[in-house]
Amino acid sequence: MQDYREFLDEIIISEEALQQRIKALGAEISQDYAGKKLHLICILRGGVLFLADLIRQITVPNTIDFMAVTSYGVGARQTTGHVRITLDLQEDIRGRDVLLIEDIVDSGYTIATVMEFLNTRHPNSLQICTLLDKAARREIEVPIHYRGFVIPDKFVFGYGLDIDELYRNLPFIGTVHADRYHPPQ
Repeated sequence: MQDYREFLDEIIISEEALQQRIKALGAEISQDYAGKKLHLICILRGGVLFLADLIRQITVPNTIDFMAVTSYGVGARQTTGHVRITLDLQEDIRGRDVLLIEDIVDSGYTIATVMEFLNTRHPNSLQICTLLDKAARREIEVPIHYRGFVIPDKFVFGYGLDIDELYRNLPFIGTVHADRYHPPQ
């Protein structure tokens, strides 16, 4: 496996900046959902680290569930536009206040499809919280209520985001120097 330092172009969001922003998001969410029981739905796999840190900053009662969706082909770096749900919820969301936890929103197609799908289940409210917003790539508008960082249109990895299913464990968000990255054989 290639050492990430060989293809890291730059660290665009440090571990410290991530944790400071997540703390602020947790406080904002806690204030907005005061007096409510919040149901968090994490979009797997990239959102797991974000959820784990965010949930420790949320002070209102909450429950969690998970969904897995894909719009990328195997080894692809860009969405195909076709969204598939590969893991559905375990709990009913009818009448609940739901907050979707996502690692990154770029074109908007995936999260828009998930929102449309979940709205058919009649939640009381349904909002989006994304760690990263790649707004320059947006092709379909989606209502992002909580946003960690707006990032440039570069391929990013670390802190839950992968390259070929690797490097999710890094504590920062970095950009890839494409000329120096070699996919695993």
